Amino acid sequence: MDDLLIRHATLYDGSGADPMRADLAVRAGRIRAIAPSLPVDARQVIDADGLALMPGIIDSHTHYDAQLTWDPYARPSPAMGVTTAAIGNCGFTIAPCRPHDRELTMRNLTQVEGMSFEVLQRGVRWEFETFAEYLAQLRRTGCAINLAAYVGHSSLRTWVMGADANQRAATAAEVSQMATLVREAMAAGAVGLASSTSPAHNGAGGAPMPSRLAADEEHLALIEAMGESGRGVYMVTKGAQMKVALLEQMAARARRPVMIAALLHNGTNPGAVFADLDAISAANARGHRLIGQVSCCPLTMDYTMASPYPVEGLASWKPALGLQGERLRGVLADPAFRQGVRQELAEASTFRLFNGEWDKVHVVEVAQARHRELEQRSVHAIARLAGKDPLDAMLDLALAEDLATVFTAKLLNSDEAAVARLLNHPHSLISLSDAGAHLTFFNDAGFGLHLLGHWVRERGALRLQDAVRRLTQQSAEIFGLPGRGLLRQGYAADLLLFDPATVGRGRSHRVFDLPGGAPRLHTDAVGVHAVWVNGEQVADGSGVLADAPLRGEVIAEFAR
Repeated sequence: MDDLLIRHATLYDGSGADPMRADLAVRAGRIRAIAPSLPVDARQVIDADGLALMPGIIDSHTHYDAQLTWDPYARPSPAMGVTTAAIGNCGFTIAPCRPHDRELTMRNLTQVEGMSFEVLQRGVRWEFETFAEYLAQLRRTGCAINLAAYVGHSSLRTWVMGADANQRAATAAEVSQMATLVREAMAAGAVGLASSTSPAHNGAGGAPMPSRLAADEEHLALIEAMGESGRGVYMVTKGAQMKVALLEQMAARARRPVMIAALLHNGTNPGAVFADLDAISAANARGHRLIGQVSCCPLTMDYTMASPYPVEGLASWKPALGLQGERLRGVLADPAFRQGVRQELAEASTFRLFNGEWDKVHVVEVAQARHRELEQRSVHAIARLAGKDPLDAMLDLALAEDLATVFTAKLLNSDEAAVARLLNHPHSLISLSDAGAHLTFFNDAGFGLHLLGHWVRERGALRLQDAVRRLTQQSAEIFGLPGRGLLRQGYAADLLLFDPATVGRGRSHRVFDLPGGAPRLHTDAVGVHAVWVNGEQVADGSGVLADAPLRGEVIAEFAR
């Protein structure tokens, strides 16, 4: 007897092939059979007439490393159709980590990933030191979805260099120690090595995240150490100074794929992202595999001036980084500081999160009733009415409300014609949900549903079967995930049942389910009927099942 039989479904098998109407049977966590008609002999039978069935979404860019130690359900991803997630992106991992570096690691995450230090203090279960021990902890506690874990460059530097990790270049001996740790992590089951050189990535006290201090030779040495295993992906969020030509050199020397983030369209420098993609195409034509991570979502963030992530990558914002209370308010009020920010915003830029497009910055929520009429207005409009410069208008309002004003900014990826080009590029991977990070800023965990609804049904930018392939088989093939990403006999029963006529993601709203009752942004799924991981149902149309079994696998065996 089968455990599950889904009848009369329209199957999108992940390959990009045309859909077919068929039945699918599951037994012992695997797809037992797919046929136009199967015998009704199963413990659970679902009539999917009118619904589509596809492999579960593989989210290649998440930051669940810390959250998984207190939330094995990886909320909200299972409800969004995600059945496998890659964690440790950008190198912002919590393993390896020595006990005396735990506070520094949490403070780094507080700054770079917009996490609450109090939430991390309450929530993270430190039952590990090495990367292998971290994977072992995840296996003990279980997870509702499958996981593939990068070993993180910043964590490697902190393990080897301690407090110097974000202060200086590494010595040859220190690079050698890090390379040894990479080899050990690959042997333990890492999916690859992740790093960042992005100037937007700052850690505790506003200091650069450790990987930003690495010389090119260090990056090369570590990716070569990763490649010695004959497998693995090098993932990097690159700054403008890190050219695609260097990344091609890395791919050539390690003979492994290089995943490049974050390729987003910038309205003030619209050609930059396509220039990078052209360089990626040229590298692939030379036999060196590079993949650009792109997003199908506009990058929109909520923030306060107490933690203004969108502007923290500006060089002129450095005097305010890491400050709190009266010291921060003093800097934000300083005319010289403001003038420096204005000057930098007036300069052309290859990439930064915020470019002075004040009509795309709005007041979401004020802290004082006397300012209520400003809610939902743009900073541009508020400044015009007040006769002020927009930067002054935003900072003056924030200071008047003790930095409690909530703003929202549409930062990048707002030109839909340009985004459609990114989504259809032959060497792009649709990704960048950042699930697990920036919990109070934004929530793109439902990126896959947004692709299926907005970009397929509403915009017609992709065929449904092509969008399914981009969310499933493409990532499985890049990462070398055996038996996943396709609807095939013998493959893992990672499944998403949905209604193509309604699928999408709902509006963001706040929930208070983090450790200590702290808030995060949440988005409800639309049009999702059921999600299974390894044959076990983990979500339905109402969200993650409260009693969902934790049958996700911590994947350690990858195709070479």
